Amino acid sequence: MPINAFFAIVAFYLILDVYTYFGLKSLLKNKIAKRLFSLIYLGISCWILHAFYILYGTIKAYVFFRNVAYAPYLGIVLTALISKLVFTVLMLLQDSVRYIKGLVKYTLDKKQAFTPKDIGKHIPTRRRFLTLGATMIAGIPLSTMWYGLTKGKYNFVVNKVKLAFTDLPEAFEGFTIAQFSDLHAGGLDDKAEVQRGLDLINQQNPDLILFTGDLVNSVKEEVHPFMEMLTNLQAKQGKYAVLGNHDYHGAPWDNDPRAKDYWKGFSQTYQDMGFQLLNNEQVTIEKAGQNIRLVGVENWSIHDWFPQKGDLDKALEGCKKEDFCVLMSHDPIHWSKKILPHAKQIHLTLSGHTHGSQFGLNLPNFKWSPVQYRYKHWMGLYEKANQYLYVNRGFGYSLFPGRIGMWPEITVFELTKAV
Repeated sequence: MPINAFFAIVAFYLILDVYTYFGLKSLLKNKIAKRLFSLIYLGISCWILHAFYILYGTIKAYVFFRNVAYAPYLGIVLTALISKLVFTVLMLLQDSVRYIKGLVKYTLDKKQAFTPKDIGKHIPTRRRFLTLGATMIAGIPLSTMWYGLTKGKYNFVVNKVKLAFTDLPEAFEGFTIAQFSDLHAGGLDDKAEVQRGLDLINQQNPDLILFTGDLVNSVKEEVHPFMEMLTNLQAKQGKYAVLGNHDYHGAPWDNDPRAKDYWKGFSQTYQDMGFQLLNNEQVTIEKAGQNIRLVGVENWSIHDWFPQKGDLDKALEGCKKEDFCVLMSHDPIHWSKKILPHAKQIHLTLSGHTHGSQFGLNLPNFKWSPVQYRYKHWMGLYEKANQYLYVNRGFGYSLFPGRIGMWPEITVFELTKAV
């Protein structure tokens, strides 16, 4: 981050901070209460400015994205900025009306000298109930973000999706797949809550458990505290996984002599947890003499800063035209760019990556998130040419250490044969 941009953000925050201070202070009448408020407010402001300082230093040193211990500072800064911005905008609206009224009254009184002092005599005082209203409205984003930072990030939701296919092998009628994605183990800070979320997966008693990438934030060691929990996940037909973009972040580059040992160790981690890692390959899932193909590709993305190692052609080698295929591909962009145009029909593609931006509205008839302006397919179920894509909101979180409206998700698919 350029230093000028940093100082611009801090300066903007200070303007909001000062305006908020005087706005809130105007609600108090008692001198002792005002002094106590001033001391408390100053302490909180210094704490938030310290968070700005830490955040800037870690981003400048390129360690913020590799050390999730700094993520709470982003939560502090964003919460303060948004809540004070809302309060300031509402107060500015009130003050603008006050000053316009004062100017109009001054003009009608036909004063000769046009001085701020003269105008000031005509400006109405702030209306207490409007200031209280602004405070309450500003408290909505404050409390909402605080909930997202503390409880919302572990507010696990199980979504059940029933899909019908004309060419599903009859033996797979009622076959269930549990998908979870984007664990981001390095950011998880409550093992009891993580265990509760993973228990929800086991409670679904699925035939398959599929994990669609981003096991860690940066380095493979981040998952070590959760390995026993992930090992205890049970599925009748096995557990499978693919890599996401974050799984490469802390890995040595391909030309680094350490790369081979690193990836060997990472692959062993999956094996130790009972997951088979599908790197541009496939397995056959059999049931009552019939089968479907489970295909997995490494991360594929159009963005230069994400690795593009997915090879769909290689993963599909040996597949017949009539084979029923379920594909795991971390980035949903892959679906429109490579999967839909491919000669082989992929019946169901499971992705993650977007997190639903960890912020938005997910109502029955209305869904919105900032991430939709970057990703066409960003959450839930999509269908085109008899092929489905499902984008899971993710199990963990990244960068912002919380979730607001876009709760962590476990998806359970039931495959049925269309009549």
